[in-house]
Amino acid sequence: MLITVSGPAGSGKSTFAAALADELGYEHVSGGDIFRSLADERGVSLVEFNRLAEEDDQVDRELDARLREVGRERENVILESRLAGWMAGDYADLKFWLDAPLDVRIDRVAEREDKSTETARQETTDRAESEARRYEEYYGIDIEDRSIYDLAINTARWSPEVEVEFVVRAIETYEPDADEGAVSVTGVDYDF
Repeated sequence: MLITVSGPAGSGKSTFAAALADELGYEHVSGGDIFRSLADERGVSLVEFNRLAEEDDQVDRELDARLREVGRERENVILESRLAGWMAGDYADLKFWLDAPLDVRIDRVAEREDKSTETARQETTDRAESEARRYEEYYGIDIEDRSIYDLAINTARWSPEVEVEFVVRAIETYEPDADEGAVSVTGVDYDF
């Protein structure tokens, strides 16, 4: 199976995806890891690479092309990134969206990145606005459209362990032959 995990910064998607991959014995492919490897390939820091992404659409397109390639070519993978569900498209068997209230996400980002809450709030909201514009411009994706996801989870309500428990149960009981609710990803321009 190919399972995607998407959500905004601070939603807990990396923690969840890694735990889910461990539980299922699947490979975990992180968009963040791909982004870091692209920065390394270019010999620049993450901060420099983020700035470059604002000016050069090929940065995002290269990352997204690699996400799409994983979706197309691999099995038994948890593919995790903000756009994983969109980039994997119809290759994905199940797509999960993780989220939490903004204040919770901001606190998580501030703690994870060792910065003030105010700085984390400004950077996180600026990043989300920038990414939403780029997703729409590059691919015609409205990141607020959750219609492609099979399950959305508010990660502020449960621990990662409990989240993994009920998602594993959903995966174990999933019957592809009886699936009448699959939503195709349409209207996306995969021109990388």
